[in-house]
Amino acid sequence: MRTYRALAALPEFRALWTSSALTTIASTMSSLALATVVHRQTGSALLAAVAMSGPSLAQVLGATTLMAAADASPPRRTLLLVGAGTAAALCLQTIPGLGVPERLLLVLGAAYVASIGAGARWGLLAEIVPADGFALGRSAMNVAVGAFQVLGFATSGLLLAVLTAAQVFAVAAGVSLLAVPVLRFGLPERPARRTARVGPRETWRGNRALLRGRHTRALLVALCLPNGLVVGCEALFVPYAGDRAGWLLAAAALGMMTGDLLVGRVLTAEGRRRTNTALRLLLAAPFLAFALEPPVPVAVLLVGLATAGYGASLAQQEWLVAVSPAELRGQVLGLESSARMTAQGLGAVLAGALADVVSVAPAMAALAAASLAVSLLLIRPLARVAACVRTAPVRTTSGSVAAGRRRPRA
Repeated sequence: MRTYRALAALPEFRALWTSSALTTIASTMSSLALATVVHRQTGSALLAAVAMSGPSLAQVLGATTLMAAADASPPRRTLLLVGAGTAAALCLQTIPGLGVPERLLLVLGAAYVASIGAGARWGLLAEIVPADGFALGRSAMNVAVGAFQVLGFATSGLLLAVLTAAQVFAVAAGVSLLAVPVLRFGLPERPARRTARVGPRETWRGNRALLRGRHTRALLVALCLPNGLVVGCEALFVPYAGDRAGWLLAAAALGMMTGDLLVGRVLTAEGRRRTNTALRLLLAAPFLAFALEPPVPVAVLLVGLATAGYGASLAQQEWLVAVSPAELRGQVLGLESSARMTAQGLGAVLAGALADVVSVAPAMAALAAASLAVSLLLIRPLARVAACVRTAPVRTTSGSVAAGRRRPRA
């Protein structure tokens, strides 16, 4: 499978893509509305930042307590429950006079539930598309997320100028609720990938199995640490460029979408393997130049070039599916998603703390150097993963395995 048109021909993929797009619009609309309300009520920039980035940090709780539900429950049922719960949380945000602590608890609770939905969504994607189409499917989903985040923030900004925050929350709840019938009627139910009791003990059992595997462990580190440190660089765009930070943010979004398009749509699996190291190094290397405090136009070019390196994640996620046990596929992809978002949140916090000590430009260069060092240390472990995946059995869309080839170990 090599084209987005081929993906769009799959009814289940269309339903999954559409529901993800609606959820992204709703979450970005509500996050801007929440940050606005919290800042108005408290005047605290810190609490406003927590309202925006706190959900990414809260997702690690789902990954460590209930992520087993991503595989132990039928996926459509899980996604429907998550969608309904998210819409309900947004409806509660419309209550007049709701305090800041209650609002933050609601958004953190919704993020906790959403982390389980992420595991179910990515595990289902691996079942819907053929084995050779997973990277293309992730690419299509990632590009949609980036585009609809821009749409969601723009829509929320316009609506906040003419509506109250409560009304914006109501609109976001309605958009989120639209995803429920899309999932209900667009996805046939599939059986759970394994039989297990959902709970923290079962989740930790699966997580330990995944972290003990040298290939899955290397991939999880590669998908979280280098990216999280570079996101720390991006968190300093506002103090670096002031009113012109929007140009840097736009360049980052454009670079990331370009990388996803090229890696997922243009490159073959072999091409993704050959370019993976270069892309991982590209992600951090241009940010080293920020030590020289380049002017904003040059910084925009550097950021656009660097963030194309995020496309390396597509190959790593493709390999993660290949080396993970089929019965833990939703859990490992949910764990990766939650851990990556948590690492990005921590990277932003680290960046802010470091910038207060050594100033903004040196902090960005230091974080980039750390990201580059981690990527260099991962060259050999990831080369072993890639070699293992190349000798893996070829799986058909029904999950059967072609004979005569070695199955990779986790």
